[in-house]
Amino acid sequence: MSHDLNGQHESNGSNQVSWWAKGLLFENCNCQVVCPGHMHFSNKCTHERCIGYWALRIDQGLYGDIDLTGIKAVVAYDCPQHMISGGWTQAIIIDDNMSDDQHDAIVSIITGQVGGPWETLDRFVEKRLPIKNLSIDIVDEGVAKKVVIEGMLDGKLRDIKGRDRAQPVTFQNIFNQIHSPTQVIAQGDTRYDDGEIAIFTEGTHALHSNFDWIVKGA
Repeated sequence: MSHDLNGQHESNGSNQVSWWAKGLLFENCNCQVVCPGHMHFSNKCTHERCIGYWALRIDQGLYGDIDLTGIKAVVAYDCPQHMISGGWTQAIIIDDNMSDDQHDAIVSIITGQVGGPWETLDRFVEKRLPIKNLSIDIVDEGVAKKVVIEGMLDGKLRDIKGRDRAQPVTFQNIFNQIHSPTQVIAQGDTRYDDGEIAIFTEGTHALHSNFDWIVKGA
């Protein structure tokens, strides 16, 4: 797999369907700003366990001939302080307002079955909880993002302020598997509980970017 500096992640698997997706991705975990594991999994996170989530919304995309536009998903995780050690527990929630084909396509992408950035992350997952299909509401207000799953997740983040208050504080040219290499730094608050993974944060590490993934099948 390769990662170029235009935000594209390319994989050329031998038995993969061609697919691509562009959209919004944001995250919050219990680390202090900035999460060391976000910079690279070989770094130690702030606490003994790094617990957080990614929320994604696909604005454009195709999986073969299946339209991915409008798909939303949340991936929650609980992993060791040294993330590269593996042993992650992962929960996947897929928005229930989609076709069966769209559902199967996004599950294949997020579980790393069809190449791309999630294939790399899947190497660290030891336990995956049963996939849930629930209503997901994602709101993008520019400097603020919000994700709600009724009865399970209430997450929000807001950009931190820099010297130039009119511009976001960003990372540039960061090697991160699922994000764009340009990412906006934020702080987030989360209340999440699925019965096994629980996330309770206030003013901790958060960021967002506009991802651009592409996989060229055989």
